[in-house]
Amino acid sequence: MSTENNSNLLFNNSLKILTDLIGFKTISGEDNSSLINYCDDILKQLGATSFRTYDDEKKRVNLFATLKSKNSNNKKPIILSGHTDVVPVSKGWSTDPFKATIKDDKLYGRGSCDMKGFIACTLAFAPIYSKANLDRDIHFSFTFDEETACQGAPILIEELKKRNIKDGICIIGEPTNMKIIDAHKGCYEYTTYFKGLAGHSSAPHKGVSAVEYASRYVNKLIELREKLKEKAPNDSIFDPSHSTLSIGGIFGGIAHNVIADKCHVNWETRPVVKEDAIFLNQELDKYANEVLLPEMKKIFPNSSIEKEVIGEIIGFNRVEKSDACELISSLTGDNSRQVVSFGTEAGLFQEIGISTVVCGPGSIEQAHKIDEFIILDELKKCLKLLEGIKTNSISK
Repeated sequence: MSTENNSNLLFNNSLKILTDLIGFKTISGEDNSSLINYCDDILKQLGATSFRTYDDEKKRVNLFATLKSKNSNNKKPIILSGHTDVVPVSKGWSTDPFKATIKDDKLYGRGSCDMKGFIACTLAFAPIYSKANLDRDIHFSFTFDEETACQGAPILIEELKKRNIKDGICIIGEPTNMKIIDAHKGCYEYTTYFKGLAGHSSAPHKGVSAVEYASRYVNKLIELREKLKEKAPNDSIFDPSHSTLSIGGIFGGIAHNVIADKCHVNWETRPVVKEDAIFLNQELDKYANEVLLPEMKKIFPNSSIEKEVIGEIIGFNRVEKSDACELISSLTGDNSRQVVSFGTEAGLFQEIGISTVVCGPGSIEQAHKIDEFIILDELKKCLKLLEGIKTNSISK
């Protein structure tokens, strides 16, 4: 069979797998086990070994599968990593978001570019890896709930440390138009809960308005946001150059004439350096515990302010010598390196000593949007990269 026919079969198989993956409604926070079973079955039929890690409820699952090298003189293993969850769907889609639809040169569907397209390519290429005489292990790492502050990956990382899997090259297939991304800010997400005392609005001195204290808390966040701007490093590679802070929402109260006894604030920070996140949390906790809470407790001793950590995604740091970036550059011929503002799981792999790069098919401009799509040619570029990994990993 000609090389062109093989390429067409490989591409068509990736489309079939991507169609199947989009059909699994793996919205963050929901059960993703059916998709994991699907991926695990494909890889096990090819001789892969695998293990799983779970959330506390055992309904959300990480999968780590391995096609072992047949050669004793192994090169560093390669981890092909992707998250299986997708963001929720809003109204307005022109097609069924959970049914892959091809129009012209695009494939539409939730998760098509972020990031089931990459996972589909890796699974389509897995049979080729399994038959090749590779001199390095190929790992497949598929996680849950990346979109909600990387809740799944830290659980997997802990298991990798226990199994002494702390070396290698990790390719995070987030949508970058197949460009090399070698750094991004951290992403720390929190919800702060305020509990006060309800009452009639005609006697505000007899109640404790959780909404009012939450508002003061938000004002403090805005004040600290300005201080973060002042702390921007002179050599920052990011845009904006400083750590950012955003208030996602304030939720509380039931009526105009009722003192609100409950309120919560969703907020996040994206630090350039970890020290900015430490500074921000210390200042905020001090204000909550030494200023706001004593005032609340004077009126209602059972008042409370509790900050919940939704997720703390460490940043992905640029390093001068990166095996992962150099590998991608050697395969694509593109030596450029870029940074992004969105967060990924890259920093978690980097932290345990695994050389990591973010590079995958599709554009982040299409992610999280109505009528999300991936350009078909992006899938072909990804398959070409995976072919290059095979060639680079074959025993001579």
